[in-house]
Amino acid sequence: MVGDTIGDFIVRLTNAGAIKKTSVSIPYSSFKMAVAEKLKDMGYVKDIEKKGKKIKKTLDVVLKYNESTGEHAIQGVKRISKPGRRLYKGSREIVPVRYGHGALILSTPKGILSDKEARTQKVGGEALFEIW
Repeated sequence: MVGDTIGDFIVRLTNAGAIKKTSVSIPYSSFKMAVAEKLKDMGYVKDIEKKGKKIKKTLDVVLKYNESTGEHAIQGVKRISKPGRRLYKGSREIVPVRYGHGALILSTPKGILSDKEARTQKVGGEALFEIW
């Protein structure tokens, strides 16, 4: 059993992209679904789909690649808040990632938000991971 579900989720995405897989199957949870939808909105994954019934639900994520170069859309990921050490950021502490070329994914009272959305809505929360 995996203790860090979001860490497992992002590692599966980066590892599958490193070997040029088209899609990844991940055990389903509503939290992972919300994170995957945010990554889709930001352009890091192409499509997401929920499959299965009851206890055997999976989340199928179709990976996105650059058409001209064939590079994976996710160049790197850094886990910030871990199960042993949760890190929270206020709205004033949120800064751009990689000079605006990346994003910080936060779990806030208003749902899963990127760093730009959290700054405009003036809301803070748990900093899950950085992606670029």
